[in-house]
Amino acid sequence: MPSFEQLLEGFLYREGEPGLPGLQWLEDAPVPEASTVEAPHEYLAFQLTDETYAVPIERVREIVKVPVLTEVPRAAPELLGVMNLRGEVLPVYDVRARLLLTQQVKPVGGPEDVPSRSRIVVVRSDDGDAGILADAVEGVARLLPSLTEAAPPGGTQRPYLSGLSRRGERLYILLDVERVLE
Repeated sequence: MPSFEQLLEGFLYREGEPGLPGLQWLEDAPVPEASTVEAPHEYLAFQLTDETYAVPIERVREIVKVPVLTEVPRAAPELLGVMNLRGEVLPVYDVRARLLLTQQVKPVGGPEDVPSRSRIVVVRSDDGDAGILADAVEGVARLLPSLTEAAPPGGTQRPYLSGLSRRGERLYILLDVERVLE
């Protein structure tokens, strides 16, 4: 029986072999003119566990340090509580469980329960503004639409994702704000 390497031998391209008919090599591709260069979209990038997530910058209202949170009795586990932001009461969510980053949401009562780099990202949604607990905020990422693709099929976290994008070696997981806060 042939080995795996032997089976692949016929499929791999070797330097000096003639190319396939009609195949255009990347080096021969025309360089786009300055007028046709696509405009990047801006996203706020933040950390949840060891992954980088992003939301469209136009959905971000502000970023605040973690304040004292008031627990809401009989609320969904991902609702950490509500915060008072200059007289406005806003819900604060930990979306890690929905994104399958943790099995159980840990209660947070205030800044002493989270690392010092943690922040609340206040986002705008159709149902009203809300906060998302982030481990750290990285900053604004400018991502090209041509390098953004749909979320992979399957998985229970897929409804909460609007896509994936890359910038260099960095992978950004794009959140659908409306669905992750439902």
